[in-house]
Amino acid sequence: MSFFPKISFQREVEEYLTKVFRNNELITALGTQEVESRYQSLLNHLSHPPAFTTVRVNTHLASVKHVKKLLFEEIQKQFKGLCVPVLEHPKLQDILLIPVIGPRRDLKKHASEVIVGAHCGYAVLRGAHVYVPGIISTSRFMKAGDLVSVYSDIEGKCKRGAKEFEGVKVFLGNGISELSRSEIFSSTGPSNGMGVRMIEPVYLSPSFDNVLPSHLFLQNLPSVVVSHILNPQPGEKILDMCAAPGGKTTHVATLMHDQGEVIAMDKIANKVKKIKQNAELLHLNCIKAFCYDGTKALSAEKRGAEQEGPPFLPESFDRILLDAPCSGMGQRPNMAYSSTLKEVTSYQPLQRKLFTVAVKLLKPRGVLVYSTCTVTLSENEEQVAWALKTFPCLQLQPQEPHIGGEGMRGAGLSPDQLKLLQRFDPSAVTLRGMDINSLQDSREDDLISLANKDCIGFFIAKFTKSSSE
Repeated sequence: MSFFPKISFQREVEEYLTKVFRNNELITALGTQEVESRYQSLLNHLSHPPAFTTVRVNTHLASVKHVKKLLFEEIQKQFKGLCVPVLEHPKLQDILLIPVIGPRRDLKKHASEVIVGAHCGYAVLRGAHVYVPGIISTSRFMKAGDLVSVYSDIEGKCKRGAKEFEGVKVFLGNGISELSRSEIFSSTGPSNGMGVRMIEPVYLSPSFDNVLPSHLFLQNLPSVVVSHILNPQPGEKILDMCAAPGGKTTHVATLMHDQGEVIAMDKIANKVKKIKQNAELLHLNCIKAFCYDGTKALSAEKRGAEQEGPPFLPESFDRILLDAPCSGMGQRPNMAYSSTLKEVTSYQPLQRKLFTVAVKLLKPRGVLVYSTCTVTLSENEEQVAWALKTFPCLQLQPQEPHIGGEGMRGAGLSPDQLKLLQRFDPSAVTLRGMDINSLQDSREDDLISLANKDCIGFFIAKFTKSSSE
């Protein structure tokens, strides 16, 4: 069941992906028809939000049971008494899962329209209200308090301040305007704050704006899995090489009971500021964040004893997380992917530079976890094949918990190696909606199984280093 059109790509990117997902290894193993069916299913899934909202509980401050109770009360308040369950995950005991209700097909559209940018639209589909910076256009006479229908300009063709838009737009639901058109587009008007309060979204998810901010962190399920696989221990020295905005960094620190040292790096200053803000908000003290390019984090010279930031000497870290910059094709929802083929293929060499530095910074017997939120072979399984060939000191390791599927064929890895990898593939489950009746008729085990599969596209590989190079 597809409510939105499947994701669209630039022609050269679509041709590239078609070759990736119809490669000879896959066709030999599965057959042409199954390969094609899976690929089309993936394209449909990517344009829809995941079936669950995942929140990680800050167990450093509160128990999961306590936060679950508070969250259930908050959702009942937001949903006006509608009884949507909050589920605990049996293998990820620091997350809570909230089923997403929708798509709701019976919503009446209003004459007054608000057009938002694609990224704002995706946030709305995952439970957000509409904030002023995301608004591109409104109907001519819109006033504060009007009932409005909200649409996403997925191709980025609407002109700011336009009074009407006839281009490709996707209906996101209905809301109440908090401001008039003139207030939104006035040069002296508000540059932030809420623009439209969503009251009938197509997908019903809770809003987390100022909801238990020190106790909850909104995080996709596979992103939580990564830190558990890294398995940091109290007292260790951990490096998060590409850390912004700090979801995994703060999770690692929490799993270590805030004991040890977590070094977080990102090369963009504003993002480093966000890491520090998140660490402070979650009351975590063992995190040290630095604005630094991970490809230059290896020091060739001796450091002064007082220097705590990068660059670092070889073999400085017990465990390293490389959640690498990537093409981001696993993110959901995404209806129109705008990157060029040149941009998509630029990530593999950057990832290899970062990986090479990570191997050198890792202590013998240390753990390196590599992850991306994309679906290509070149950034995932091909990187594993390259790493094993390039660094004989690395061994691929089993992952615990192993919730996703195995790696994808096409990079020349053996079946045993593919089983050690973890690929979250949204097409592994049938795309279907959820209403309150079907939700109440579902077994909890079935809902957890659905949450494990119907999430963003993601990839994880875990290595240990046997000796110095």
